Amino acid sequence: MKRQRFNFKKRTRIPKLSPKLIPILIVIFLIICFVVGLGYILRQLDFFKIKEVILKKDVRADLSYLKGQNIFTLDLSKESRYILQSYPTYKKIRLVRILPDRLFVDFVKRVALAQVKLYRYFCVDEDAVLFDGELQEELPLIVGLETKIFGPKLGRKYNVKELELALNIIKEIRRNRILKKCSIKKIDVTTTSNAAFFLPLPAKAQGQVKVKKVASPAAIEIKIGEDRLRDKVNFLSTLLVQVRKDLANIKYIDLRFKEPVIKFNDVNK
Repeated sequence: MKRQRFNFKKRTRIPKLSPKLIPILIVIFLIICFVVGLGYILRQLDFFKIKEVILKKDVRADLSYLKGQNIFTLDLSKESRYILQSYPTYKKIRLVRILPDRLFVDFVKRVALAQVKLYRYFCVDEDAVLFDGELQEELPLIVGLETKIFGPKLGRKYNVKELELALNIIKEIRRNRILKKCSIKKIDVTTTSNAAFFLPLPAKAQGQVKVKKVASPAAIEIKIGEDRLRDKVNFLSTLLVQVRKDLANIKYIDLRFKEPVIKFNDVNK
């Protein structure tokens, strides 16, 4: 058997640098040095230090700490996140450089989808983020979350199934062609399986009430549960059209079962 011989003297050849490339590499090196040096000089010049922070007229925020910082070295993304933590009422904050020494800050407000009753009232947007805002009577009031959300913090998103259910109910109603203009008085999600919302009666229907006691004054309770929301809302829209003449005397409509139930007020009371 022949032994295999290895040539240890053989070495990998290193390609020689072509003389034609040397001037090109020198030029590239000089350009890099020039750019780095120019950047350093620009960072030191007062000419490029922020002298004015421009905000929208309806925005009240103290961003004076940004003045005096170099407009080139300022990390816009980092500052945007920092400002957002201090002002949770806003959904997005964008910073724009205006050379040589001004900074424009664009604030995008959160839009309240509903109000939430906890130890006090909060606004909540479509992303389930709680924030402060003016209380509006036309917004739905979500109740039943007192034992689900503890120590609520402004600007924080809450992935709570009861809150998510309430928001989905609102979204499905607004998506429905017939019900989208209806206002929702209240949504009760104390237990998801028994989730219900209350639709206020039209002004004309309120005058047709034949009984003295109604479960929810001037409102119809809709028991919807937690599943098949879109199908139930679509069915409800059709049902309300059919019973529109008797709306004032309906105590509640239960959509949780295969066969919906309409409970009328007891006219004998």
